[in-house]
Amino acid sequence: MGSNGNGEFHIGDRVVYPNHGVGIVEQIGTRTLGQAVERYYLLNIKSSNLKVTIPFHSVGIVGLRRVVKNGDIQKILDYLEDGNGDSAADWKDRFKENSDRMRTGSLLEVAAVLKSLLVLKEAKGLSFREKKMLERARYLLVSELALARNCEEQNIEVLLTKTLSRINLRFPEAGELAS
Repeated sequence: MGSNGNGEFHIGDRVVYPNHGVGIVEQIGTRTLGQAVERYYLLNIKSSNLKVTIPFHSVGIVGLRRVVKNGDIQKILDYLEDGNGDSAADWKDRFKENSDRMRTGSLLEVAAVLKSLLVLKEAKGLSFREKKMLERARYLLVSELALARNCEEQNIEVLLTKTLSRINLRFPEAGELAS
């Protein structure tokens, strides 16, 4: 964990900028701020085509990391299909817990949020904010897994649908949460 494992990123690296999604390091630049020279990464965020600059010194703070490796994908799938997905009973506690998990930027935590919200959705339905969070978790999971596996997002949606159906959870379709 933390920034020490990340090392440097290179042009062309596929990275995750927590809460913004996956992007590509397009260039590495320097700019002068008063007396100081600051190096930064320029990312292109895939979903929105936004260009984002992240100074080297804030990489650890914002949680920039490489896209998950194939071995980690299996861990995430295993986690999703093992039966447990409990969360706090009180919705305020639960919302805070899930928000904190989303902020870690870890894809396994995002998967945990997705799963606990799906369990909840079956049991008693979701509030508007929880729907939004589920939509976000779904998007982050699908987009990063597709990038990590070099495949279309639809393939990942099929994979996640199969995985979750083993524990009788229904993976939501892209459009249904937006309403």
